Amino acid sequence: MPNRRSPIRLACVATAAAVLVSLAPLSSPGAAERRPAAQPQSAVAADIAPHRAIYRMSLLSARNSSKVTDVRGRMMFEWADACDGWTTEQRFQLRFVYAEGDEMNMTTNYTTWEAKNGQRYRFNVRKLVNGEVDEDLRGEAVLKPGGGAGEARFSKPEESQMELPPGTMFPTAHTLAILEHARDQKPFFSRTIFDGADADGATDVSAVIGKAAPARKDTNDPLLRNQTGWPVRMAFFPLASDAATPEYEMSIRLLRNGVVESMQIDYGDFAVDAVLEKLEPLPKSGC
Repeated sequence: MPNRRSPIRLACVATAAAVLVSLAPLSSPGAAERRPAAQPQSAVAADIAPHRAIYRMSLLSARNSSKVTDVRGRMMFEWADACDGWTTEQRFQLRFVYAEGDEMNMTTNYTTWEAKNGQRYRFNVRKLVNGEVDEDLRGEAVLKPGGGAGEARFSKPEESQMELPPGTMFPTAHTLAILEHARDQKPFFSRTIFDGADADGATDVSAVIGKAAPARKDTNDPLLRNQTGWPVRMAFFPLASDAATPEYEMSIRLLRNGVVESMQIDYGDFAVDAVLEKLEPLPKSGC
């Protein structure tokens, strides 16, 4: 069964580009550069295109030892501009089939708001497994300016709080930072990310950014055509883990405007493919 901690976090790249089940490294997080978290550059944020994307999810591969024999479903990801912040929403409807013949149907709704200075964050996660509530999370988090420590407070499933280490970033700020590194041709980026997608807290994410790929010319979609993109591989590690291998890895093609054109998630014994089926622009805030 997929790791409970690994929602397919597209936001964790909005991680935009920021829930599949809790889901790039090629080395441990400590091996890459760690700097105080900087505020996103305005030039990077100005190029972001608010959008709604629909992806078809399916099993990409499975080892002989894998208990998962099939994965099918859809994912909707929405990234919008709310003037004072960014909002994201992810909705999943997935069916897992196991070697023993059992099936699991998962429905997840994950919504967030993140201040544009990267210091405040709100999240709401609700996950159903076979029609019954499996997880229901809600809360908010704050970070001190200049890459300082922070705190997350949960109001669901019960009131609790946890400290966030210095250098922590929220998902949208993380995605913008990846785009900044890509533009500056800096291939390695490692940071602790808090997205509220599970009650276990923050995750260390190590990213390797490939060379810019030629813009697509085989489409008339204005959100895809003539958009420079980069291959990005991310590895997700439990916070403070000494493990040499990640819990899971994600490979994406991230466009300059924040659209994730394709995505593959590798859980080790099986991998899931996400194919972009539909893409539509959302209105800019006009602020």
